[in-house]
Amino acid sequence: MQTIRPPAVAGMFYPADAGELQTQVNDFLRSAAATNIATDAPPKALIAPHAGYIYSGPIAASAYARVRALREQITRVVLLGPAHRVAFRGLAASSARAFRTPLGDIPVDSAALSALSTLPQVRTLDEAHAQEHSLEVQLPFLQTVLDSFTLLPLVVGDATYAEVAEVLEHVWGGPETLIVISSDLSHYHDYVTAQRMDTATSHAIETLQPERIDYEHACGRTPVGGLLTAARAHGLHAEIVDLRNSGDTAGPRDQVVGYGAYVIH
Repeated sequence: MQTIRPPAVAGMFYPADAGELQTQVNDFLRSAAATNIATDAPPKALIAPHAGYIYSGPIAASAYARVRALREQITRVVLLGPAHRVAFRGLAASSARAFRTPLGDIPVDSAALSALSTLPQVRTLDEAHAQEHSLEVQLPFLQTVLDSFTLLPLVVGDATYAEVAEVLEHVWGGPETLIVISSDLSHYHDYVTAQRMDTATSHAIETLQPERIDYEHACGRTPVGGLLTAARAHGLHAEIVDLRNSGDTAGPRDQVVGYGAYVIH
């Protein structure tokens, strides 16, 4: 059992220096807050991208800016993202008591983990967390927009939408709980093709139709699909707040990665 899950991609996906990191996140959020917010409804869940900050940071900030007003209300974050490094069946919890970033430590919600112990699709697998960036890159944003909160981090491997939705139901909670799904969109298509694919994926998200999202449409399609399944059961609504790709932020346009930010309310 490890006590602290240390940062694995600080200095690569985002700055390792705490001051530099805080300044960068604040700048992203400040720019995002200047855009129009289509609804005042408080979000129950977010979908945000997980690439290096120079590529997807502005898009992720568009989602996180929507929860800043809830910083004193939200005291628990359920965070799901796809596995990139380790292949496994189901969803992987961590034995760590806290997750660390350059901005500090976030305590893991041990009570919520206990609530999931009866589900066969959930198991402790520290190897799945050790080098995984999909969860880690969300943490500095959460540490900035929220006050004190606990974290339930789950890496999603080979699972069904229904299995993910069942997990979310067990930890759904009330207004104190925010669900965050980490996912990029299409990968390595030309700019125009990516725009077309990502627009279709965004429509599937907005209309809560996870069955229309395939693997090539979103690398986090399984946790996204699980969230949309649960959101549909709860009668919630999805809204797109930003849709761009790496060709819009910091990369060439011959092979781009798509990034979308969405709120579920």
